[in-house]
Amino acid sequence: MNHEASIFALDIGTRSVVGVILQEKDGTYQVLDMIMKEHDERAMLDGQIHDVPAVAKIIMEIKEELEQKYGPLKKVSVAAAGRALKTERAETTLWIAGKPMMTKEDVIHLELSAVQQAQAKLASQQQEQSHHYYCVGYSVVHYKIDGQEIGSLIDQQGTEATVEVIATFLPKIVVESLLAALQRANLEMEALTLEPIAAINVLIPPTMRRLNVALVDIGAGTSDIAITDLGTVVAYGMVPIAGDEITEAISDQYLLDFPLAEKAKRELSTNETVTITDILGFETEVSRKEMIAAVSDAIDRLAHAISEEILALNGGKSPKAVMLVGGGSLTPELPKRLAHRLQLPENRVAIRGVEAIQKLHVTPDMKARGPELVTPVGIAIAAKQNPVQYVSVYVNDQLIRLFDMKQLTIGDCLLTSGIPLHKLYGKPGMALFVTVNGQTVTIPGTYGQPPLIMKNGDPASLDTPVQDGDQIVVQKGRDGDPASIQLKDLIDELPHKAVTINGERYEVKATVYQNGQVASPDNNVNDRDVIVVNMPETIEELLAELHLSHLLKDATPFTVRINDAVVEIKPFSGALYKNRIEVKPSSSFEDGDMIEIISQAAPTVRELAEAKQIRLTHSIPVRFNGEIVTLFKTAAEFYYKGQLLKEDDIVENGAALELIEKKIEPFIFQDIFNYVQVDIPASASRTFTLLKNGEPVTFYEPLAPGDHLEILWENVEVQ
Repeated sequence: MNHEASIFALDIGTRSVVGVILQEKDGTYQVLDMIMKEHDERAMLDGQIHDVPAVAKIIMEIKEELEQKYGPLKKVSVAAAGRALKTERAETTLWIAGKPMMTKEDVIHLELSAVQQAQAKLASQQQEQSHHYYCVGYSVVHYKIDGQEIGSLIDQQGTEATVEVIATFLPKIVVESLLAALQRANLEMEALTLEPIAAINVLIPPTMRRLNVALVDIGAGTSDIAITDLGTVVAYGMVPIAGDEITEAISDQYLLDFPLAEKAKRELSTNETVTITDILGFETEVSRKEMIAAVSDAIDRLAHAISEEILALNGGKSPKAVMLVGGGSLTPELPKRLAHRLQLPENRVAIRGVEAIQKLHVTPDMKARGPELVTPVGIAIAAKQNPVQYVSVYVNDQLIRLFDMKQLTIGDCLLTSGIPLHKLYGKPGMALFVTVNGQTVTIPGTYGQPPLIMKNGDPASLDTPVQDGDQIVVQKGRDGDPASIQLKDLIDELPHKAVTINGERYEVKATVYQNGQVASPDNNVNDRDVIVVNMPETIEELLAELHLSHLLKDATPFTVRINDAVVEIKPFSGALYKNRIEVKPSSSFEDGDMIEIISQAAPTVRELAEAKQIRLTHSIPVRFNGEIVTLFKTAAEFYYKGQLLKEDDIVENGAALELIEKKIEPFIFQDIFNYVQVDIPASASRTFTLLKNGEPVTFYEPLAPGDHLEILWENVEVQ
């Protein structure tokens, strides 16, 4: 045997183990030999080895049998069951406010953090350690900046960045149990693949994967499903029902031991009649048609379970075609019933055997050619075309072995090592939380530094490829510094205004209070500080800030109470003007305003009476003996606390006055004598005549303004 061109592969299934020898020449594969042996006992369950020695025994038997024809076999290619794959969805959010634009390294770190979160989520469901799972691939569902979906995070800025991924994992125990069984059989794992990948690679090459096709590998215990579309494999799935469902139905219906029921099921695909012997020893010949009818319900259950999973994996719609492989695909009428449930033409659901594998030649003497051999051949070819091997690297001196299904990177090594990626970046420095004029303000510390990554002594990054034997050193990034800021940097420039007050220019600046105390702009800001920037808003506050509040004391209305009625004496009231318009102290002011403050003036009684148009006296002018004399009478009197006020007395603001207005009576002739001195001529007698405007009158003669008054004395006669 030419070992360089030959491939030994094993398909270790739930019911049986298949060994195949393939030879490759010029791109064409030839099946040299194939051996199938069933397990003596239930050593496998759903693709997982549960009894390593029992499985190793079957492997050894196949190996020894083939070695008799082809010489020593040292290495073998195997596959992990697709049903062992675990898929989990997770997302991670990173706070990026104030951080420079995101780099490719930042995005990869975020993606891998999400993968690790999915890994931990899966492990918690299984109550295992997260690094007990290999990540065999992941895809990004979407990126988000501040909750808005975006195509790429590179060079983006915002408050928070989010990435959601779907990651696929393979439990380490699946691979480790395979290794253990092979080691017992003195075999070394040459390559490892996944069963669904193996079958798809040989039946649906990449050029056909733009078609929406379902591949169903129906084994004994489970049916594995893979969906292709848009040039790739878009989904994997599994249903826990397969060929054993039909075998158990035959066993129940005809009282057969399970191995005899399995034998009868296989004969159904080739014989028109089947001879069976039940557990009571009775031999019966049953027609194919009759036996199919007896297990029809079981066939329907299998068709229903597979079709429902196909629809679920394919977004609720039927694929264009369905390929069936595996021994369970030979179940009678299964293709027809699947086509009916998927609403496909019957010729769109077909069983495919090894003859459908391109560039494969099967020797004429080889009897086995059915669909149960597609996966074993696929494993062998996949091992040649796309070998999946272990890679051993050291992460911080810890030996890590990786499942080499793709180009491995340092990020994959960290995932496998169990190092928490979200803790590798330095923590941001402690932020300060302060209140500025009632608003909470966060002052972030500096951002933590990215981790230091070295590969074989050279700087590297998370997406740096790795090879077998690489030495990787990862050190946590330096933590950021706590926030530090001074008041002047927090507040920027303090607001200020310039105003003119009573002709003098003033400039007022805002005052900063830190926890109730006037603070210097050079003060450091501390966590939980309450900072108030106080800028006078009203004229009253402005004057208080400038220590000119006393100007407002007299800039108030002048009021007195007259006979219990409060009246304002406007000409003597104080006033406040802004840009020549009278305003109140509560009015606002702006930069450049001109403010004038006029104080109160205390009036005399006379000025008060004039302002309120109150006549204090009544007067008329007359002529007496040719000279003008003004006659007066009191018209009104003001009293303060019972005392009569004179016209020149000062009236205080708020004084309570009593006003007594008198009835005005006409002036009479005798009133003139209150204002003039009457001298009796020496030559005159005591007899006189009162004249008003030349006419004789009495003392009680009413007077009018401008009257001419005279007294005429009679002369004394000389004897």
